[in-house]
Amino acid sequence: MNIKWLIDGIEYVYNTEVKENTNIRLSFDELSKKTFGLSFEKWYQDGYWQDKYIPHVLIHNDKVVANVSVNIIDTKISGQLKRYIQIGTVMTDCDYKNKGLSRKLMDKILQDWKDKCDAIYLYANDSVLDFYPKFGFIKVKEYQYSKNIVPTIGKIRKLDMTDDSDKRLLKNYYEKSNPFSMLPMLNNYGLLMFYCSSFMKDCVYYLEDIDAIVIIDYDSETMICFDIYCDADKSMDEIIAASARGDCNNIVFGFTPKDTNVCTVKSIKDDDSTLFILGSKENIFAKHKLMLPVLSRA
Repeated sequence: MNIKWLIDGIEYVYNTEVKENTNIRLSFDELSKKTFGLSFEKWYQDGYWQDKYIPHVLIHNDKVVANVSVNIIDTKISGQLKRYIQIGTVMTDCDYKNKGLSRKLMDKILQDWKDKCDAIYLYANDSVLDFYPKFGFIKVKEYQYSKNIVPTIGKIRKLDMTDDSDKRLLKNYYEKSNPFSMLPMLNNYGLLMFYCSSFMKDCVYYLEDIDAIVIIDYDSETMICFDIYCDADKSMDEIIAASARGDCNNIVFGFTPKDTNVCTVKSIKDDDSTLFILGSKENIFAKHKLMLPVLSRA
């Protein structure tokens, strides 16, 4: 679908069918690498780019010069299914900045998606904090939970994210979801593999005796638990204790636990990543101290 847009006397092509159009996809990828140092091409070639990640690009002279992506995030809170839209990969080629291209794309996305979801949100860096309120977005605080733990001896195996059987195992357990999360990520294995097939490929572990998969990393003696996938009858405390190294005494959660007893909570202060929610839509942060799962960010 190519639609011609005239912006300040220059004709652009607006397109949302990026994934399967090789020339457009590769041009989009070049702009992403130049802007963020991030490539999507291997993710696509490995078959993980699914229909829930939708770039909206503007093309000039056969080159992608601006983009705003829509990420469809399905989740559940208090037993209710929710569909959230995360806006991301907002970028403009240096030669096309200050021409209103991102504004045009944002207007189009909000027009098309605001009545098809429960909430719309995005993360913004310091340079654009004044940009998104112009569209009705409001700044909100996120909160992260942590707790002390005592490691136990568990039978734990790192999964090999180049091995087909281990990838199938991860997918099967991902479909069980995270029963301990206030906002579990649902039906988006492609987004999970954006992380687990690349820079988090060494963070995926299978607890054979408990029958659970954890995605964890370490910062000194603190374990960061990004997600847990298992049946609902398991114990979160047992899983995280069995996952921890012997020198670990604290865990920080990359998701908001349903059970926050004996947890410490702190507001997240990240000057380079501020969360904005569209004010006219649902705002779960008004009633809950929580964070969106780290592995749902795209």
